[in-house]
Amino acid sequence: MREIARLTGLARSTVRDMIVRFDRSGLAWPVPSEIGDIDLEGRLYGPSGVKPGRRKLPEPDWPVVARELKRKHVTLQVLWEEYRAEHPDGYRYSRFCDLFRRWEGRLPLVMRQSHAGGEKLFLDYAGDTVPVVVNRRTGEVRDAHIFVAVMGGSSLSFALATWTEQFPDWIAGNNAAFAFFRGVPQLLVPDNAKVAVIKACHFDPQVNRSYTDMARHYGTAILPTRPRKPRDKAKVEACVGIVERWLLGRLRNRIFYSLAEVNAAIAECLADLNDRRVLRQFGKTRRQLFDEVDVPNLKPLPAEPWVHAEWRRCRVGLDYHIAIERHHYSVPHRFARREVEARFTASTVEIFLGGERIAVHMRGSGNGRHTTVPEHMPSSHRRYGEWTPAKIREEASRIGPMLSLLVEKVIEAKPHPEQGYRSCLGIIGLEKRFGAQRLEAAALRALEIQARNYPSVKSILEKGLDQVPVPQSPEQEPIIHSNIRGSSYYN
Repeated sequence: MREIARLTGLARSTVRDMIVRFDRSGLAWPVPSEIGDIDLEGRLYGPSGVKPGRRKLPEPDWPVVARELKRKHVTLQVLWEEYRAEHPDGYRYSRFCDLFRRWEGRLPLVMRQSHAGGEKLFLDYAGDTVPVVVNRRTGEVRDAHIFVAVMGGSSLSFALATWTEQFPDWIAGNNAAFAFFRGVPQLLVPDNAKVAVIKACHFDPQVNRSYTDMARHYGTAILPTRPRKPRDKAKVEACVGIVERWLLGRLRNRIFYSLAEVNAAIAECLADLNDRRVLRQFGKTRRQLFDEVDVPNLKPLPAEPWVHAEWRRCRVGLDYHIAIERHHYSVPHRFARREVEARFTASTVEIFLGGERIAVHMRGSGNGRHTTVPEHMPSSHRRYGEWTPAKIREEASRIGPMLSLLVEKVIEAKPHPEQGYRSCLGIIGLEKRFGAQRLEAAALRALEIQARNYPSVKSILEKGLDQVPVPQSPEQEPIIHSNIRGSSYYN
């Protein structure tokens, strides 16, 4: 025994105990090759985890323990204390934890993720699509994509059919999911799709700004998964698989003619999945777990759902307008040539500079027109902009009939009426310098001598010709000459 202890580095008492156990086991030396290590350990030490002569202790309900751990502020220490209160002679804390980890270890060999109630909502799109007939006459088919959301605590699942996976449909899916769950979780966990994450990064991903605004509106935060780590969102990956088997498998032989029909069918299947299918591990349905675990920890919904908005960087032009979707919107003229950010929804356009909103407009159609606020214009532009064709004619009529006639002649003489507006404005503006009476007389003289433009009228007033009558040309006598045939020649 001393030699064995020296060679193995064990105490002699340990070697002695091993020999005694070997004698009691009834085994012979050498040990038969068909006896493995586990069987040999059982022969020598008996069943693992059970001391000889120790009575069996009351076993906790491990599914209930796992379910309770999903509640906020609940720990194994708290659950063990409740277990000991019910069973004073039960397991001690260390053994209680060890047995729970062993029960929990029945799952596949991956990192175990624990999700508290109401903490995380996992979001993704299913890989498969649903064909939808969009034209009954031609039979044209369009694929509908399935947006999927699942609560981390209870696994309550939600799905919605959308036409695309682009940002507006992504936001619509998020809004519909919040309405379905009747609350907002602490965190949103999407993958690194472009609709959610502009630039994927292991440590500091850059989240889409509009998506961040949506999260701020609902009082939640966004925590994208790590790039190329699908197990970070194992919940939704599993839910996607369930949706594809549970929903799409059942709907494969049905023909749909609209998204509304698809979503109605999905709602029926989800009711069966969430309300009637019992989870074996917990002994309850997803809906029961949701009401018990998630609902108490969800944040309330805001009064209004989030309205999708897009952001765009623009440079203000010399005309103090920016262009958004083929429509031009004004900003205060002092910001001309500056780079600004525009936030636009289906109904409004907001313009920001350095985080401060400098202008807001109702959304206009993409018709190439302008939406201009008078207060945004310089004073000189504002005065000019207030002159409409109707107002030009009205002011000319106020001064006198000759000026009114002259204005009409000026406008008619131009290929396009707007080309004559500026000349008319200049002529009417001469009233401030020379008075209405002289301007009316100058208009009469301009009409008589066919001088229908601003420089001519101004010259008439500056030279005082408006106060000089126009000389009447004398009647000319006919010229009689042999070389002049006269009109009679053509009779």
